Amino acid sequence: MPLQVSRLRRWFALAAVVLTLAVAGVYLRVRRGVPDALKQVPGKIGLNIQQTAQGFKVSRSDQGRTLFTIEAKKAVQFKQGGHVELHDVTITLYGRESDRFDQIYGDNFQYDPQSGNVTALGEVRIDLEANPQGILKPDQAAPTDLKNPIQMVTRDLVFNQKTGNAFTNAQVDFTMPQASGSAVGVHYTEKDGLLRLDSKVHFVLTNQGGAVIDAAHAVITKQPRQIVLDAPRLVRGSQVVTSQQATLFIRDNNTVERVLATGGVQAKMAGSSPLHAHSREANFELAEDRGRLLSATFTGDTEVDIAGDQPTQANAERVFVTFAGNNRIEKIRAEQNVRLKQLPKPAPAAASTSESQLVEVRAPAIDFLFARGKHLDHAETSSDAQILIQPTSPNAANTTVTAGQFNARFDNQGRLSSIHGAPPAKIVSSVPGQPDRVSTSQVLDVSFHPDAGIASIVQQGNVSYADGELQAHADRASYSPGDQVLTLTGSPRVMDRGMATTARSMRVNRVTGDAVAEGDVKTTYSDLRPQPGGALLAAASPIHVTSRTMALHRTTAVALYTGNVRLWQDANVVQAPRIEFDRDHRSVIAEGNGDPVSTVLVQVDKRGNATPVTITSKRLTYTDDQHRAHLEGGVVARGADATVTAAVADAYLVPRGPASAEKAAAAQGQLDRIVAEGNVVVQEPTRRAAGNRLVYTAGEDKFVMTGGPPSIFDAEHGKITGDSLTFYKHDDRVLVEGRETSPTVTTTRVAR
Repeated sequence: MPLQVSRLRRWFALAAVVLTLAVAGVYLRVRRGVPDALKQVPGKIGLNIQQTAQGFKVSRSDQGRTLFTIEAKKAVQFKQGGHVELHDVTITLYGRESDRFDQIYGDNFQYDPQSGNVTALGEVRIDLEANPQGILKPDQAAPTDLKNPIQMVTRDLVFNQKTGNAFTNAQVDFTMPQASGSAVGVHYTEKDGLLRLDSKVHFVLTNQGGAVIDAAHAVITKQPRQIVLDAPRLVRGSQVVTSQQATLFIRDNNTVERVLATGGVQAKMAGSSPLHAHSREANFELAEDRGRLLSATFTGDTEVDIAGDQPTQANAERVFVTFAGNNRIEKIRAEQNVRLKQLPKPAPAAASTSESQLVEVRAPAIDFLFARGKHLDHAETSSDAQILIQPTSPNAANTTVTAGQFNARFDNQGRLSSIHGAPPAKIVSSVPGQPDRVSTSQVLDVSFHPDAGIASIVQQGNVSYADGELQAHADRASYSPGDQVLTLTGSPRVMDRGMATTARSMRVNRVTGDAVAEGDVKTTYSDLRPQPGGALLAAASPIHVTSRTMALHRTTAVALYTGNVRLWQDANVVQAPRIEFDRDHRSVIAEGNGDPVSTVLVQVDKRGNATPVTITSKRLTYTDDQHRAHLEGGVVARGADATVTAAVADAYLVPRGPASAEKAAAAQGQLDRIVAEGNVVVQEPTRRAAGNRLVYTAGEDKFVMTGGPPSIFDAEHGKITGDSLTFYKHDDRVLVEGRETSPTVTTTRVAR
């Protein structure tokens, strides 16, 4: 957010210092010197002389010191009309304190006793020079060194001895070390002490890069001691400063104390980043030494607009500027409804959507401090400050950042680079029709893109985030407005609709609510209702999941866990490298990716004894309302004294049903039957059965093997085959069935 410090400095300096040097120094001295000198001429040139006088000289003294001398090489009085002519005139004014050495030169003067007018015929030259040591030197001694005299040239100057007024309609030109200039027409009124420059007031500043000041006219008064310029206009290259009026307030030593510009103060500066500033009033305070600026105050709807690649607007009711040496800006304080706005880049200049933002800082007051008067170094806000972020997309969230105080840093080009917010800090993102997303912390840090827009916001210390039912806590949070992602580190914890997740780090999308957790992930699903038609995950007990990573899709309530995943409820456990869990449907998709998926179920015998059954496979799919686990790829089911292997299998669980809580808990995850297919093998301690399809009924401990044809091998009694083999885990009976065309039933009982 570039602020054109050099341009502001020139605005302040040229608008005040130049007027001090050019206007006050010339016109006040002219007002004092010229009328007083001319007033003395008629009474001292010998009005009764009616002949030519050669080498004419008149002086007036007071208390032994000469006030002025009038020298003319020739004086002629004409009998007709009594007119007196003076030729080759030099008037020297020493002042009552002998502190002046002002001189007026003219080839011809004429005095009219009837009108009382003393008229310079032709050109008049005036040199204004101070002589502070004059009282210590001999009377009429010239200054040892002439120090920067002010020289003026005009013509046809008329002084009236009766009224004390003086005027000329001619042009007045002046030169001095700091400036040169001119005006057309001068009127001096003795009664009220007014000196008026009638029109075309013009200054050219010699040490300000060719800066020019023009005014419609100017008025200088004794009481109060001030100079008023109407419609002043300052031009320096492509820079223009104007106002309706400018008033210079003068000290007793004729230096300017302050300059007050009123009525539509405007500053326009062209270039790659055109600047337009305006306010109702501007006041400049100046030191006595060479008009050095002390301060400047702008009041009344003060606004600065900077166009170009990065449009910027600044508004305040009052702006106070303090200066260091060489008129360098030291500090700017903006007060009352301060707004600093960084507009989006005009298309197609915006490089990415992350930069397409309107950023606005609001505060009751902001202090801007400068580095060596060249560029902004940092800025501090008062309390109750805000940063507003408004993306250009109409449906995007508007973000408001607040803090007890903001401290902003700027780069060496005056662009906003970072903002630090002191406690408490708060970020609120709002979308119409949706609950606000709010995060709070002790402190926050905002970093900006080099060209435009906010790059990131970092919050630290007791970070808390709320988005409806989604709640998050951490030691540190980093927020990127470009992708709306909130990254949590330092013991992060996220809770959403009965789901609580902890990890080393977590990322939450503030638009969608989707989350990604990494490192030592642990999720607990609580506030669960029992599912009467379910089985494995049907209880009201919490469901726990641990893993290395997790990715949650909030709208579907589906979470993907990867890396040594373990999901369990009570005694039921599913372990796999990758598990996708649907909380709402209590469904599980587990995949091995080279490592086995492990599932632990419960088998209850006729006597009510429960034993675990561990099933491994490459993939498991389970939906609780179907109370069926589908297993694929190298299925191995291990019980207390039997192992089943197959290509695929379906494990059916006993549904909870409308039983009592005690019976329901006992039935949770209880194996009802297994249907296995593809290279099925049942291995028991003393026998082995093989086939293509197996139906195992847990309640009866019954195995029915078909396809292949099925066979069963007993190390002691040999091998038995048939179309269907039925046998029991704790019974040596084997039922063998033949083909339908020639059914055969063989029952073999083996004594042990």
